[in-house]
Amino acid sequence: MSSTDKVIITCAVTGAIHTPSMSPYLPVTPDQIAEAAIGAAEAGAAILHLHARDPETGKPDQTPEAFEQFLPRIKQATDAVVNITTGGSPYMTVAERAEPAARFQPEIASLNMGSMNFAFFPLLAKYQDFQHDWEREHLENSRGLVFRNSFKDIEYVLETCHGNGTRFEFECYDISHLYSLAHFSDRGLVKPPFFVQSVFGILGGIGTHPEDVMHMKRTADRLFGAELRWSVLGAGKDQFRIATQALSLGGNIRVGLEDSIWIARGELASSNASQVAKARRLVEGLGLSVATPEDARKMLGLKGGDRVNF
Repeated sequence: MSSTDKVIITCAVTGAIHTPSMSPYLPVTPDQIAEAAIGAAEAGAAILHLHARDPETGKPDQTPEAFEQFLPRIKQATDAVVNITTGGSPYMTVAERAEPAARFQPEIASLNMGSMNFAFFPLLAKYQDFQHDWEREHLENSRGLVFRNSFKDIEYVLETCHGNGTRFEFECYDISHLYSLAHFSDRGLVKPPFFVQSVFGILGGIGTHPEDVMHMKRTADRLFGAELRWSVLGAGKDQFRIATQALSLGGNIRVGLEDSIWIARGELASSNASQVAKARRLVEGLGLSVATPEDARKMLGLKGGDRVNF
C-alpha cells in the first residue's frame, strides 16, 4: 500500500438502497443532491460518489438526464473529484447503469467486481409505513435479487468507458471480487494504481467482523502490493467502527447516506456533511491528514476536473 499520512474521504451522497421513508434527510431532488454533495466537499470529502433519483418518488434513476440536473452545479461549486456510479440499482441492466459514466466521462466511476445476492429485505422489520408504493416492493423483492456483475458485464463497462480517461473505484463486496480485479489486471484491461473500495455489511457479501476487514486487507495487499489504494465502507451501524479500523491499517474511508443513514446509535445523520465531519475528526485524531481533491488526484492518477464532459 502507498505510504502516506493523507487519507481520502469519499462521500456517497444518496445511493439506491435507502428509501425516502427511512430518513427525512436523504437527498432526493437535484437541488438536495447538489447541496448535499457541496456540503460534503466543504466538510472535507475529496471524492463525491453520486447517484440520481426521481425527484417525485425518490426512486433510483440512472438516466443521464437525471444526472445532468446536478453535475454542472457541483463542478462549479467545488473542486472535489466527481465519481459517477455504474452500479446504479441492482435491479437495472448493465447498459442502463453505465450510460451516465459513458456520457459525462467523470474522473472516476464505480465498478462492481462480481455478481452476488444483494439483500436488504431485513429492513422491512424496521419500517412499517412507506410514503411510496415502490419502497416496500424494493425491499421485499431483494429476497430473490442477484446483483449481476458477470465478467461480460464488467468488460462492457470497461469497453464503454475506454478512451475517456475515467478511472475506477473497484467495489469489492467479497474476497472473490479482489481476484476478479486481479484477473482484469493480468489481462491488461485495468491499470494501476487500483482504488479498491472494500464493502462490508451487505447481506450477501462479506461480514463486518474485524477479522473480515483484516482478511480483505491482507488479500488486497498480496494481490496488488504497492499499487493498491485501499478504502473501506461499512454499511449501516458499522460505518464508523470499520472506518476506524481501516484508518489504523493505513486505509482510506467512505461515508455518506448511501452507506448509512446514522451518525450515532439511534441518531439519524442530519446531512452527509455531518458524517464527513465525523470522519475528519477520526482521521485527524489519529495524527493523519485529510487528502485534498488535488492530493486524491495525485494518489489515484486521475485526469483532472477540466477533462470531464459536464
